[in-house]
Amino acid sequence: MPSSDEILNSLSTIANQWQFLAIVWHVYFGVLAAGLIFGLRPSKRTGGVLLALPLLSVSVLAWMSANPFNGTMFAIAAVALIVIALRQPDAQLHIAPTWAVVAGVLMYLFGWVYPHFLDTVSFVPYLYAAPVGLVPCPTLSIVIGLGLVVAGLNSRAWSAVLGAMGAFYGVFGAFRLGVTIDVVLLVGALLLLTLAFLPRTSMREPSLAH
Repeated sequence: MPSSDEILNSLSTIANQWQFLAIVWHVYFGVLAAGLIFGLRPSKRTGGVLLALPLLSVSVLAWMSANPFNGTMFAIAAVALIVIALRQPDAQLHIAPTWAVVAGVLMYLFGWVYPHFLDTVSFVPYLYAAPVGLVPCPTLSIVIGLGLVVAGLNSRAWSAVLGAMGAFYGVFGAFRLGVTIDVVLLVGALLLLTLAFLPRTSMREPSLAH
């Protein structure tokens, strides 16, 4: 396995060379969030697929940067999330209980401005070019954030896949790579897993299914 410095250098290279793509993904996530704010409720199938697509972007960039582990992990996770989403009932997304929405918004904002990897002396570029859709942790953070807001599609399987990815990369980033802020991703992932496996009677919306 590459050293921590080699992994961090690779992620930093991706973040800085592909800033234009990060801007595109910020627009993408901004549109998704705006839709939810203004009452747009796509089907669970559509919502699940839309949230999985950024993971494919991370996979492609990882393969291009000679990181087959991340490339494989994110490809498998994205395909799994898409397959699970396509198996969901043709029903609208539901908004989660208030605590999950608040946690989801915080996770979304954390992913949006993820303050690491960019070569800049100012915080401003992180507002529009943080490496969302480029490297694992900010991408998982913002996707988990939206996942929390929409109650994980009311799907235990979908939430479990996304939550497990977030937990793994949160632990790896914080304790293997020394990127302490990735503890936030770990917390968000655990909250998504908690939401997924709450007793059905505690959910405001219809119970979680597979």
